Amino acid sequence: MTSTSALSGGDVVAGLKQALAKGTTHAIDTLGRHNGFWNNPAVRIPLPGRLKQVAQLARQLGQGAKVDAFQLSLNRAAEKAVPQVADLFGQAIRKMTLQDARGILSGGDHAATDYFRRVEGPALAARIQPIVARATNSVGVTRHYKALVSDSRGGTLGSALSLLGQSSKHNDLDLDTYVTHEALNGLFKTIGDEEKAIREHPAARTTALLKKVFGGR
Repeated sequence: MTSTSALSGGDVVAGLKQALAKGTTHAIDTLGRHNGFWNNPAVRIPLPGRLKQVAQLARQLGQGAKVDAFQLSLNRAAEKAVPQVADLFGQAIRKMTLQDARGILSGGDHAATDYFRRVEGPALAARIQPIVARATNSVGVTRHYKALVSDSRGGTLGSALSLLGQSSKHNDLDLDTYVTHEALNGLFKTIGDEEKAIREHPAARTTALLKKVFGGR
């Protein structure tokens, strides 16, 4: 990789911002469409951990369709929310300073993405969650959740749900927070993969600035 001493501070900052912007655009375009999460095993949102036992039992009782519908709704909510966060990511990227950038350029495959997530992740989560909440409502996440956990097949599933409730202080999952967390995980993973490609593969450096900053060895 190009020595940081051979590059101007402006080039370093601009190049890393451009790499993150490229990765973010790719992530949003890839994940923020129909089946963007659902058809990608690397980022597909799983059932919340507390519901896995219930889901397994529901399948045994012939309610697999309800399990699938609920999990699909989680992924649909993420797919619907992701395109609406592009401006938030752009604002966060613009905050990177020269001091930040020098160490990131010579860092690991995901150094810029890891920095981005560490510094801006909590703020992005707080700002994105209301968007996710609207998306979960529009695709019926709560409705599918209630359909899954309703005791429509008698005492066996009801007993499992009772035990689940006793194991936690809260019987209701915060589905909006869960989808927000998982959607950000998927976004940052995809951004990180794109950053790694830019660092390793000349074909991924699609601008003169990216070639200049990441092109030397």
